[in-house]
Amino acid sequence: MKQVSNMANTSNGSLATLLILFTISAAIHTGAAQFSVQSQNLIADNISVVEGETATISCRVKNNDDSVIQLLNPNRQTIYFKDVRPLKDARFQLVNFSDNELRVSLSNVSLSDEGRYVCQLYTDPPQEAYADITVLVPPGNPIIESREDIVREGNETEITCTSMGSKPAATIKWMKGDKELQGKSKVEATYDRMFTVTSWLRFTVTREDDEVPVVCIVDHPAVKDFQAQKYLEVQYKPEVTIKVEFPQGLIREGESLELTCQVKGKPEPHQVNWVRVDDDVPSHAVITGSDLYIENLNKSYNGTYRCVASNSVGETYADYILYVRDALTTTPKPTTTTTTTISTTTSPPDIIQDAAPSTEAAAHDSQAGPEAQRLDHAVIGGVVAVVVFAMLCLLIVLGRYFARHKGTYFTHEAKGADDAADADTAIINAEGGHNNSDEKKEYYI
Repeated sequence: MKQVSNMANTSNGSLATLLILFTISAAIHTGAAQFSVQSQNLIADNISVVEGETATISCRVKNNDDSVIQLLNPNRQTIYFKDVRPLKDARFQLVNFSDNELRVSLSNVSLSDEGRYVCQLYTDPPQEAYADITVLVPPGNPIIESREDIVREGNETEITCTSMGSKPAATIKWMKGDKELQGKSKVEATYDRMFTVTSWLRFTVTREDDEVPVVCIVDHPAVKDFQAQKYLEVQYKPEVTIKVEFPQGLIREGESLELTCQVKGKPEPHQVNWVRVDDDVPSHAVITGSDLYIENLNKSYNGTYRCVASNSVGETYADYILYVRDALTTTPKPTTTTTTTISTTTSPPDIIQDAAPSTEAAAHDSQAGPEAQRLDHAVIGGVVAVVVFAMLCLLIVLGRYFARHKGTYFTHEAKGADDAADADTAIINAEGGHNNSDEKKEYYI
């Protein structure tokens, strides 16, 4: 009995020892397996590809221990198992296969190919990495339209730009010349996962906008510098300026005057007229088209001469103030003046009026008359002073001459009358005195 008991104890001890050794061995094997899985790093990258182009999917492994790499599609179907392609889709082609990489290309990508692709490494447990393919669909040619083809200055216009059939939705920005403008956009999704974007641009036009391009620029990941443009056609009132052809400087009596009316407008002004404000144009003035010619000027021609131009948008005029000065008797010092014009505008009620023109030029021109009058008065005053001085000198000379030639006048006709006793004696003495008198002396002044 003791022997049997000893044999049983010996058997139990051996079994326990085996169990311990098996447990240790299993633990070592599990730890090694876990270390092997953690040391292998599976990597895949997301991909964006334009519809119709080729996408490349890469499954990369670091520290591979001969584990198998395979690639699955979004439906979990095997595309490649090692270097074998079970899926019968010829668009998938093997680019590279090694222990550390499985690289596959997908040509002629379509929207149906979009999704999450799986790189799988057969380890214990298996590892997975994901490559998301995003298919980009470029928009069609942008369509740009305007509410009207011709717009008048001061009115508001609206231009629309539409970008259709893109994925993702495009963005639209506006440029007028070299200046960026802000529009308002609306995005609409279509049934086929596409997007349509519409943008509106509103602004008030000026004459400077005529023939300036307005550009609609479409920004999308699949295209660069995709744009459409439209040229503005702006109608505006005539712009009038008056140019003095001659004379240059102060205008004096006897000279001639020639003015040219320079006009710019859209459409071209159909009428250009010269008038004189508050009076008639001189009868001998010659008007040829936009030119005004007046010869032999005199002060009666002073006044405001106006050039008036009109087209279908409105009417505009510019003024020239004529001030004729006295003719020169001596050679004056060279003098120059600047003649500027004032313009105001009138237009139909439905046209927005321009700002009132500046009156500074008119004020500046009106100051030229008093300055010239002061100059003429100074010349006249100098001449009067010289004349007065000459007359004073003449009076002084005459006074001295009279003082030197003064004298007496003796006729001796009454000589002896002073000594007579009475009147009769005095007469007798006077009559007889003629024969005995001394030679008569006369002094004339």
